Amino acid sequence: MKAIVCHAPKDLRIDDMPDEPLGAKQMKVRVAFGGICGSDLHYFQHGGFGTIRIQHPMVLGHEVSGIVSGVGADVQGFKAGQKIAISPSRPCGLCMYCQKGQHNHCLDMRFYGSAMRMPHVHGAFADEIVIDASQAHALDANVDLSLAALAEPLSVGLHAISRAGTVFGKRVLVTGCGPIGALLIAALRRAGAAQIVAVDLSANALKTAQEMGADITLNPSKDPEALKPYAANKGYFEVWFEASGSAAALRSGLDVIAPRGVIVTVGLGGEVTLPLNALVAKELELRGTFRFHEEFATAVRFLNQGLVNAKPVISHVIDMADAIEAFEIAGQRDQAMKVQIRFNTELPV
Repeated sequence: MKAIVCHAPKDLRIDDMPDEPLGAKQMKVRVAFGGICGSDLHYFQHGGFGTIRIQHPMVLGHEVSGIVSGVGADVQGFKAGQKIAISPSRPCGLCMYCQKGQHNHCLDMRFYGSAMRMPHVHGAFADEIVIDASQAHALDANVDLSLAALAEPLSVGLHAISRAGTVFGKRVLVTGCGPIGALLIAALRRAGAAQIVAVDLSANALKTAQEMGADITLNPSKDPEALKPYAANKGYFEVWFEASGSAAALRSGLDVIAPRGVIVTVGLGGEVTLPLNALVAKELELRGTFRFHEEFATAVRFLNQGLVNAKPVISHVIDMADAIEAFEIAGQRDQAMKVQIRFNTELPV
């Protein structure tokens, strides 16, 4: 098989890799589309993020869809030619967290395209991969495989909403409107948020946020006082999703969230210092959110039923042969939202 492999910062290659054997409970899949995620970009640009660094060449990618090309002897419910979305999450199912239903905190997680363990876990940016049958989620025949590759980032947004508790009828702030933030907005609309205010420094991102369902969009780079009216009477928003990873965004949002509001931090931006006095005085709840598990099935169901229109998030689709160009474009936030790679051009969309 051919795969997109990161060898070192700015050293991305299309390498020939050995074909994987097909186990009895596994499926062989021809990959159709794969979306470039922020973590993929960090590996490409810097060789990792935080203290995590690539120690040996690693196949990137974890947002993929494809068509089944073969099934193992013990696989039921799937057949060759079937469209599927592929969950990149492979928890052990045995550890204390899996037993409690917290699979995203699995102690022996094998998540596609991750350098967090040695040897690294190869990702899914290849023309053909072998997956565990448990990773496959059936798509309706009429679902665009490009849209299906957004099931993973949509799952991140759905899990963030789950961490917030109910958003029904509430005033919600979303800071950071990249692909995760934009898909989160669409999910918030489906979950019944009364008002969604989206904040970003990119006009392109805010345009997409509006298309995904934001009621109001604000750009502090054009209007530094844009959030100020929402600070009156100790704050306006009842729930706030911080999806930018920006320390400045996290600090400014504390002024506009109402007492006893819930803050869900979605973005990863390194270590941040918080004014704890503000959290204490307003009795705010700060909650983290990490990956997903059961939400992946929900995301696929939403896409199958057309309950979420994810199409505005996709800004570019580029063939595998031009993978380096795809990664370069993905790093230009003023031009790109979600950049996808098409791995098998002859496959039906």
